[in-house]
Order: sequence, then C-alpha cells, then structure tokens
Amino acid sequence: MAFLCVNAQNSGLTNTSASKFAKMSSTNIDAVKWTNGFWAERFSVYKDTMILSMWKTLDNPDISHSFRNFEVAAGEVDGEHWGPPFHDGDFYKWLESVASVYAITKDPKLDALMDRIIATIVKVQRADGYIHTPVIIAEMHKGIDTHKVDNTVVGTKVGDATKGAFNNRLNFETYNLGHLMMAGIIHKRATGKTTLFNAAVKATDFLCHFYETASAELARNAICPSHYMGVVEMYRATGNPRYLTLAKDLIDIRGMVENGTDDNQDRIPFRKQKQAMGHAVRANYLYAGVADVYAETGEKVLMDNLENIWTDITTRKMYVTGACGALYDGTSPDGTNYKPDSIQKVHQSYGRAYQLPNSTAHNETCANIGNMLFNWRMLQVTGDAKYADELETALYNSVLSGVSLDGKRFFYTNPLRISSDFPYTLRWPKERTEYISCFCCPPNTVRTLCEVQDYMYSTGKNTIWCNLYGGSQLDVLLNGKDKVKLTQATDYPWDGNIKITVENAPKGKAFALNLRIPEWCDKAVVKVNGQEFVSENKANTYTTVSREWKKGDVVELVLDMPVKLLESNPLVEETRNQTTVKRGPLVYCLEGMDIEGSKGIDNVMIPADIQFTTRKVSIAGSPVVVLDAKARLANEDSWKNTLYRTVGKSDKPVNITLIPYYAWGNRGKSDMTVWMPLVR
Repeated sequence: MAFLCVNAQNSGLTNTSASKFAKMSSTNIDAVKWTNGFWAERFSVYKDTMILSMWKTLDNPDISHSFRNFEVAAGEVDGEHWGPPFHDGDFYKWLESVASVYAITKDPKLDALMDRIIATIVKVQRADGYIHTPVIIAEMHKGIDTHKVDNTVVGTKVGDATKGAFNNRLNFETYNLGHLMMAGIIHKRATGKTTLFNAAVKATDFLCHFYETASAELARNAICPSHYMGVVEMYRATGNPRYLTLAKDLIDIRGMVENGTDDNQDRIPFRKQKQAMGHAVRANYLYAGVADVYAETGEKVLMDNLENIWTDITTRKMYVTGACGALYDGTSPDGTNYKPDSIQKVHQSYGRAYQLPNSTAHNETCANIGNMLFNWRMLQVTGDAKYADELETALYNSVLSGVSLDGKRFFYTNPLRISSDFPYTLRWPKERTEYISCFCCPPNTVRTLCEVQDYMYSTGKNTIWCNLYGGSQLDVLLNGKDKVKLTQATDYPWDGNIKITVENAPKGKAFALNLRIPEWCDKAVVKVNGQEFVSENKANTYTTVSREWKKGDVVELVLDMPVKLLESNPLVEETRNQTTVKRGPLVYCLEGMDIEGSKGIDNVMIPADIQFTTRKVSIAGSPVVVLDAKARLANEDSWKNTLYRTVGKSDKPVNITLIPYYAWGNRGKSDMTVWMPLVR
C-alpha cells in the first residue's frame, strides 16, 4: 500500500525531488498522460469504471461500512462501528486514487465528490490530531467530546478518556494514519486544496507527540508500517525537520522492542536484519519506508541491509510473477527455539528460502504492491535498472492480476495454480469478487493502477529516465526551468517497438534520455532520427542518448521480444523439472478452457523445442496477445485415489493457447497453471 519522488504510497510514489541521497526525482502528478496503447486502454477502465464501482461498494453500508464509519464518527448519522479496524486506511487509499485520476482528467464530478467526503472526514478528527473511527465512535458512546481530547493524556491507563488509542496493536492506527498522510498530499497536489492535507499535518503532529512520549513497548503497537513512508513524505511536503526525526526514531524503536516477532519484523533490530522475514505486506512496507529514510539521511547501514534483503527476496523468495509471501500460515524458520521450547507463527508471510508453493501460494496483492514500492524507492535512490525491472515484473503480473479486466472484481491472493481437484478449501475465494471481507487489497490495487503514469519517467540534472514504456505524453520542467515535452508511441508490452518524439526542448542546452533495456531483452537497437545510435545497450541497464534536442527529433528503441521458457532453481522443489513461459515483461499461464479437448492442466507437457505463434484477441473486451502452440499430452489415466503409479508415456500432440497471467479468471471458472512439466 503505498511514492519516493513525487507521488505517494501510499500511492506508490514519493517526492524525492529534493532528497539529498537520491539520484532520481519523480515527475509532477499531472506530468504524464496516457494517449494510446495498453495503459491508455486500462486507464480508461480505471477512471470510468473502477474508482466509481468501488465508491458504490464503500458507500453502501449494507456491503461495506467503510464510509459509514466516518459518517457515524462525524455525528452525521447514528450507529456503531462495523468492519475491520483498517477500514479507514482502505478508504484513504481509494480517496487517493480518485485524487490521482482527477489530476489527469480534471473531472469536476470527482472534485465535488472528494469535497463532500473530505468534509465528513475532517469532522472526525480529534483536537489533538488523532483520527481512528473505531476509537472515536467508542468515545462518543461514552459521552466524551472528542474535539476536546488533549494529546497530553494519550497512552494513559485504562479508564481514562483515551484508553482506546494505541491500546490494541491490531487496531492499525498508524497504518491508517500513514494512508491519510499520503491521501492528503496527493489531494493537495491534484487540486491545490489543503483541507485534507491540513488534517494529515495534524495527524503527523499527533504521531510525533505520541512517539516522543510513549514507551518502546507501546510504540511497538504500530504494525503494518505505512506510516514510515507517510511521515517521510510529509517531511518532503512540509520541510518540517520534526517529521524526519520521527522517521529515524521509528527505526530505532524497532531495535528496542523486547519479545518481538519475525511476523512483525521486530525480533531483532532492523540494523541487524539481512533477510526478508515475516508478514510480507508489513515487511515490504517496512523496506520501502526505510529506503525513504535512507534517501533523506544517507545512513549506510540502512542501504547495506536493504540491498541484502532485496537480494534475498529476488534470488530466493520471490515468485516469477514478482509476487511475495508464499505462506498463508506457517512457522518462522528463524524465530523458533528449542531451549526452551517455543514456536513462532508467521502469517501471510515470506517462508524459507526457495519455499515457493503454487496451489497454496498466498501472494497477497498488497504484498506485491509493497514489492513495487520497495523497488521504486531503491531505483530512485540508486538509478540501477535492476530495480525498475522487478517493479515492472510485479506491476504487469501480480498486481494487474489483482483486478478483473472490467475493473469491478478483485483478488486478495494470487496463486500460480488453481485446480478443481485440490483436496481442501483455502481461506480466500478462487474467483475475483466485488467485496472481500479483508478489503485492504482492492483499494490498494485501484490506487496503484491509477498512478502507473507516475512511474513512467524520472528526472535528474539534465537527465530524463524512461523507466517504463507506454503510449503517453510527458510535460516536464527539467532542472526546474527548461520545458521539455515528449510523446511516446508504442504497443508495449505486446511488441518492443517504441518511438519517442521531441515536441519541445530548450534551445542550446543538451540533456540526456536514459532508455531502460529490460533484463529479458537479449538485443536492443536505438536509432536517433533514423540513424543507429552505437551503444552497448546491455540488458538490465539504461542506455544514455545525450545531445541538444530540437522539436521533431525522433528516438526509436526496438526491444527484441522472443517467447522464452524459464526454469527455476532446482531448490524450488515445487517447480523442479517444470517450465513457465514469458514474453517481454509478461508471464503467461494455461487455463483449462484453452486445452484442445479439455484434457486438463495436469496432462499438458511443454517440449523444450516448442514453437509459439502470437495472436491478438479480446478477453472481456480488453485486447491481449495470446500464444498458440502444440504441446504434448501426458498419461491421461485418472489420478483419483492414487498417490503413486508407474510412469506412463504419451507422445500425443495437443493444441494449447497461453494467456497473460494477469488476464486469467476473466472467462468464468477454470483451472489454471503457470508452471508445466518440461519435456527435454
């Protein structure tokens, strides 16, 4: 759930434009607009259907009490609090997405809707800046005038007026406040209005006071640390040094906790952590927040640990789709002791190295978004293309998969295999639904996808980085003064032909275009005004084209985009001797309906020399490129009531069609698999 340089988490982006230790800065919130191609088509669904469809859900108390809780806490209607304690934060995420869309469309109906909602939200906030509807409503029912509660009594003993504030670590107050901070910042950037932003400032001041006076154990109640990102972004937005001090103190407090857990990443101090552990959403939010702190402070040990953790994730604990958090429930491999006997549970978490099951993969969409946020910040700080590559992998696969193509239904988890023969029921549904009892992922998905344009480009001194590709227009003030306008035309990710045209450039001043060459691209060609630009163009790097540009200059980037068969490290036991298919940034999968004769996903084997052909089709009204091929059938005997049997042989060919993983589950119920047996 969550910006490093100019956008937000809590949008996903941040405003590192003035960050002392960052190499890149984000573009303004309205700098990039989609014009054609993949993301223009997706954004039209998001702005016209997705955000308003979710508003109908959030505004219907018979389905979700999310907004109704604010109305009750504001005294506008009578009632009780209902729903999970993180409902407030979920609503702020959705509100941030509306502000991000408004920044692009300037739709007056969205502006009016936000004004109406914000007027209710600010009524809820206590005089001391605290805002959390479960506690506010409880205080109202006890006859407490919440607008007169003073923060000097925060954290006092049970029986006092504020006993509910931060009294239960599962109340998610700081998580909610972190998302309020980002929603306030994005709303101000989009509209110029400050009502919600001022509420966010008051909330940040409240947190500062709380952490300056609370014990380490009480402060530990802050789980799912979106507020790390939020507080740093508030520092960037206001320049208030107190906020940066708070952000640094948040890391220090983790090192003071006694009896911590891997689940909450506080069993050992962060400065001693070298591996990813515990709840994957909390972990990835923590890593993104620490990267924000590094961008402002340059503390070396923070970056050293983040790089070690990133390597641990990407080489031992991340799915091929960029998804994170293999286990729904499990036992910590590190926080378990046998003298004395104690076992620490972990929940929705990273598992052991190479522990990557497919059918039971949890892969919460929020964790996958957290992976994006972590990599975005590492990219902005270092300028290293490897972080952009992992961001893109998660975006196109395990984040896009979180919402149906029509923008109305959502996944909480993102497994890599679904089989109707699986012998027990998992916690979460196998189909996308409009409302999920744990509703954190849908608004986070909405927020992230409504802000993809903010990840497209970054800027630096005399430099524009092209991080992602899509038909778009960029208007930016380079170096804060030089007007640059670029248009990009491409059918990416369906093909690798990208054309960037200079529409405006400063006269007599050179600047560099840094073009990202993805890790999967074996051959890239760059041309400037039709002439090939000689450069190494190495995969997983940026190729720099620097010159004095003029209106009409054209840069062409051609990325070779073959279909590739991937295999996993043999230590990943679940996928040993199996393969998955990738083309460009997209991982592909096989649905049961796309097997000739409906033979079943367990009967399909992929020859090592398989030949694929591409074909453009429409799924649920959205254009996609599918891969057609002739595979082989395995032994078709039934496995019913059978655990082992003699190996059979079958060389029968079978026609299959693979679709992008993000598009599965949009044509009704079906078995699905990403990994398939490999025949060498």
